[in-house]
Amino acid sequence: MGGMSGIFMIMLGAVLTENFVFTKFLGICPFLGVSEKPASALGMGMAVTFVMALASAVTWLVYYYILTPFGLEYLRIIAFILVIASLVQFIEMFMKKYAPALHQALGIFLPLITTNCAVLGAAILNIDNGYNFIESVVYGTFSAIGFTLAIVIFAGVRERINFANPPAIFKGIPIALVAAGLVAMAFAGFQGIEIK
Repeated sequence: MGGMSGIFMIMLGAVLTENFVFTKFLGICPFLGVSEKPASALGMGMAVTFVMALASAVTWLVYYYILTPFGLEYLRIIAFILVIASLVQFIEMFMKKYAPALHQALGIFLPLITTNCAVLGAAILNIDNGYNFIESVVYGTFSAIGFTLAIVIFAGVRERINFANPPAIFKGIPIALVAAGLVAMAFAGFQGIEIK
């Protein structure tokens, strides 16, 4: 896999066939917790996309230029968590000072990103898959776009569920989990896609 076709396959795979929420089951907490309304789901998705793209770049550099030369690869999870938490804090401080309206709109979502396992998962998968720097950034960005797609679609489904009248035992989280399973099954249809 090389060149533009390899990059395109990483993009398509990250969004559809290897969607973090529906196939890797990463980022489920914000997926269920912030998917009540499409607007809040989109805000969370945009914030995750920005952080995951930046974290993919920085963690790749940390791994190959700091950890690997000193034989400290076993510290990658701790190092990646520190990098992600630092990035989120830096972004939050920057937005608070220079983009207060955006900070207020995304305020609740930013601290949640630090604990979103999808961000850490992308950083680890970049290393495990042997991606170079460009491929890592592309994978992180498009994995986050796949996360955004999943959470926004599910927010639309949950809005429709609010107009339905499920049995009392299914109201709330149970019907949300059933709906998430059905959407995940729909995404499983992309598993057979092959790009030649």
